[in-house]
Amino acid sequence: MLQTITRIPVANYSNLKERTGYSIQIDDKQIALFKTSKGTVYALENRSPHPKGGVLSEGLVSGDYVFCPVYDWKISLVDGEVQAPDSGQVKIYKIEIEKDIVFVVL
Repeated sequence: MLQTITRIPVANYSNLKERTGYSIQIDDKQIALFKTSKGTVYALENRSPHPKGGVLSEGLVSGDYVFCPVYDWKISLVDGEVQAPDSGQVKIYKIEIEKDIVFVVL
């Protein structure tokens, strides 16, 4: 069975502010979009893996990490892995940038 790949345009790269989270919705998916101080854009599930949750797009970005605004869990923007001593995983989404347009790949 072939898997369909969909590229969804979600933002203009030049309009994204560094170290700021953006909340976007694609179908039933809540996605957090971040641009780091190095200019890299990441997209991940917009919910902390903590049992009580937390909206990651409201978190503090430092380097390639976002800190859950409710529980201060440190989560990698690169692979979605929660850093020790906590544990968990957040779904990540591939990003493509073409002519100033940021696409989330589903």
